[in-house]
Amino acid sequence: MRVTRMTKLAALAALSTIALTACTNSAASTGGSSTGTSAGSLACPSGSITGEGSTAQTNAIQQIIAAYNDACKNAAKIEYNPTGSGAGVKNFNAGLVDFGGSDSALSADEHTAAAARCKNSEAWDLPLVVGPVAFSYNLKGVSKLVLNADVLAKIFMGQITSWNDPAIAALNSGVTLPNTPVKVFYRSDDSGTTDNVSKYLKATAPSVWTPEHSKTWKGKGGEGKNGSSGVAQAVKATDGAIGYLEWSFATDNKLGIAQLNTGNGGVELNADSVGKALEAAKITGTGNDLTLQLDYATKAAGAYPAVLVTYEIVCSGGLDSAKTAVVKDFLTYFASDAGQKSLSDVGSAPLPASLRAKVNTAIQAIK
Repeated sequence: MRVTRMTKLAALAALSTIALTACTNSAASTGGSSTGTSAGSLACPSGSITGEGSTAQTNAIQQIIAAYNDACKNAAKIEYNPTGSGAGVKNFNAGLVDFGGSDSALSADEHTAAAARCKNSEAWDLPLVVGPVAFSYNLKGVSKLVLNADVLAKIFMGQITSWNDPAIAALNSGVTLPNTPVKVFYRSDDSGTTDNVSKYLKATAPSVWTPEHSKTWKGKGGEGKNGSSGVAQAVKATDGAIGYLEWSFATDNKLGIAQLNTGNGGVELNADSVGKALEAAKITGTGNDLTLQLDYATKAAGAYPAVLVTYEIVCSGGLDSAKTAVVKDFLTYFASDAGQKSLSDVGSAPLPASLRAKVNTAIQAIK
């Protein structure tokens, strides 16, 4: 499947109306400040902050930084280094950056380390970017490909090594599959995208994908590449390749995107199918920690279950006042209606208004 830019942007806009089951039905329940933030309501403090982490949100956060700088006339300096979720969490907890970006929420041990870094204040996981995971492929002569979790797990565990394998052929009736070797590309760096993919495979094909989920790739064989861009470039350059990466990287590089069959035929990756998967998500964090539990094993008709959410990881307190002011103002814009809508331009999905309201409440509670 190839998604045109206009189709993608129109579809992504529809996601803003989708409500998560764990969220309230209306943003109004938390007050008017949760939506519609404009330049006039920003404080635009001076100062500087740095963030690091998830490569999946690279395009999204660069868009937000540019838009915030435009709104505030470059009052503050904001930098983000896309080194991968693992590095982002590590360096946030070490006090080397002011916020982290991760495609997986903090673990219990990471929360403990973050509390020390935040001077005995909690660290919060704030979901701000929705980026579906694309299983991208490059297979000469094949413009449409359907896979399922079992086949993906066997590919990534080195059990399926040729594209005309009977298990793939059974999902692609009428498609002539070449006898081309399967060439897997995965993230060589610690990655929240990897963690989400392994969670998806563990939930949906546990007899094949036996490793526990991890930010480090546990598949068999293949070749590691650094960052989402590295995987995208490798897939694009290699006939017979398959890899996993955030949707915007797949579409930016004009890669084929496999449909997923969860039992009712192939499901394309689009806003509607992602929305149906998000409807099964629940908030499992406490208070203002907004960790989400995604239902990777959902069999809802038309749902595309391989979805990731990128969190901005912040101290609820403990930073000096100047940095806190910039962090709060920047994240306020990030969570605003204007900021979230701008993400459609770079292939990410706006947060539902109900979840955005909860995120904004948390941001305003940072001290």
